[in-house]
Amino acid sequence: MSVERLLQSIKLGVVGLATPASRRCHSWSARSRTATTVARTSPTGYSPSSSSCSGGARRDAVVLLAGGAAADFAFRIAQIALPLVVLQSTGSVAATGLAGGAAGIPVILSPWWARQARQWVDSGPRLAVVAAVSAVALAIVPASAAYGMLRPWVLMVSGLLLGCGDALSSPGRSALLADTGDRLGADRAVLLLTWQDGLRRIGMLVGPSIGAVAVAAGLTNTVLWIEAVVVVAAGGLAATVKGERIGPGVPPRGSLRRRDAPAVGAARADDGRVSVAAEREQAPSIRASLRGREDVLYGWIARGTGCFTWFAFTLGLSVIGAERGRPGVYLAAGMSGYGAGALLGTVVSLAVVRRLPPVPLASVAWTAMGLCWVGMGVWTTPAAVAVLGALSGVTVVLGIAAISILITRSSYGAERRALLSGQSVVVSASSSAGLLVGGPILAVAGGENTLIGAGLLTSAVALGVLVVRRAPGNAVLGGLDECHTARHGGDRDHHNGGTA
Repeated sequence: MSVERLLQSIKLGVVGLATPASRRCHSWSARSRTATTVARTSPTGYSPSSSSCSGGARRDAVVLLAGGAAADFAFRIAQIALPLVVLQSTGSVAATGLAGGAAGIPVILSPWWARQARQWVDSGPRLAVVAAVSAVALAIVPASAAYGMLRPWVLMVSGLLLGCGDALSSPGRSALLADTGDRLGADRAVLLLTWQDGLRRIGMLVGPSIGAVAVAAGLTNTVLWIEAVVVVAAGGLAATVKGERIGPGVPPRGSLRRRDAPAVGAARADDGRVSVAAEREQAPSIRASLRGREDVLYGWIARGTGCFTWFAFTLGLSVIGAERGRPGVYLAAGMSGYGAGALLGTVVSLAVVRRLPPVPLASVAWTAMGLCWVGMGVWTTPAAVAVLGALSGVTVVLGIAAISILITRSSYGAERRALLSGQSVVVSASSSAGLLVGGPILAVAGGENTLIGAGLLTSAVALGVLVVRRAPGNAVLGGLDECHTARHGGDRDHHNGGTA
C-alpha cells in the first residue's frame, strides 16, 4: 500500500469515529458510498462505521421486538379479564364484546381515514405517541369500573380510540422493524417480521393461562391497568429508535425501485410548493401501492381466505369438544399443536422463502393448511387434531413469510407502510367476517362438516390464485426497475429468488 493510500485510510477512519452515530447511520445510501470508498483504499474493505451501524440496528431490532411482544403478551392476558370486568360492572352479557367489536371498526375503515396518518408514524418517537393514546384508551375501562361509571358508551369510546391507535401502530411498528432489517442486510426485514409473528404466537399460547390465574386470584381490574402500563413502556422503548425518513426517490440499499418513482427534488414545483401528485406519492393509497405488485394481491387473497375460514378451526373444535362431552380438549390439542408448528416454522422460514418463489410457496402453504382442516374433520381425535394442527402452524408461517418477503423486497418508505396497513386491513376484515358468519354455519352444518368445508374452500382459493396468477415475468418485477444499486449484484442473498 502506498503512503498516500495509507494516509487516506487513516483519515477516513478518524472521520468515521469522530462522526456521531446518528449521522454515521443516517441512511443506507451514505453508508454504501462510504463502504465503497473504503473498499477501494483498504485491502480489507472494512468500514469503520459499519460495525457501529449494525450494532445500532441490532439494538433497535431487539427493542422493537421486545416492546411489541410485551404489549401483545399483556393483551392476551387482559383478554381473559376484560369480559369479566364488563360483566361485573354492567351486568350485561351483550356489552362484553362492545370494546373489542368497536376496536375493529377503525382498522377496517383505515384505508379511507388513515392514508395520511399512517405515514406520520415513521419513527420510534412517533410510535411512542400513538402508544400513549392507546394506553389512555385501555385505561378508560378499569378507571371507569373502579368508580362505577362503566357504561356501554364508555366501552364504545374506548374501543374506537384503541382501534385508531392499532390501525396506526401495528403497520407503523412493522414498517419500522422492516426498515431496521434493511439496515442489517438482505432479507433481514422478513426475518424480523417473521420473528415478530412468532413472538405473538408465544403470547397467544401462554398469555391466556396466566390471565386465568390472575382472574382466579381476583386481579381482574389490576390486569387491565397492567396492560395499559406495558403499552406505555413498549412505546417508551420504541422512542429510542430513530426511523429513516426515506424520500420517494431514495430507496435504501438493495431495494427495488418503481419506474414511476419521481427523482429526488421532483416533488416540489418551481415556487417551492408541494404538488398534489407529490402529496399522493408521499402518502400513497393502499390500492395505488399495489400497482405493479399483483403478487402481493394474490398473496392477500390466499391469506384473507384463510383468515375468513379460521373460525372453523377455533369455534369448530370448541363445538366438537362440547358435543362429545370433552369441552376444551380438542381446541387445546389443536392450538397446542398449532403453536408448536408455528414456532418451528418461524425458525426455518427464512431459509425456505429465500429458496422458493414466494407466490407458489404461499399458495401451497394455504392449500396444505386447508387440507389439514379437512383431515381434522375426517379424523377427529385429539391426537390427530394435534398433529394436523402442528402441520398447519408450519404452513401458515411459511405463507405469511412469503407475502412479507414480497412486500419488503419490492417496497420501501411510504409504500411499504401502505402495504403493511393493507395487510392489517385484510386480516382484520376477513377474520371479522368469518366470525360473523361462523356461528350460524356451525349451527347448521356441525363442527366436523364445517372444518371439511372451510378446508376445501381455503385450498381451492389458494390453488386458484396459483392458476390465475400471470407469468412471473409479468408480475411484481414487471413494474419495477432492476436493483437500484447495481454494484450489489454479487450479493447472493439479495438476488436469490428475486425473480419470483
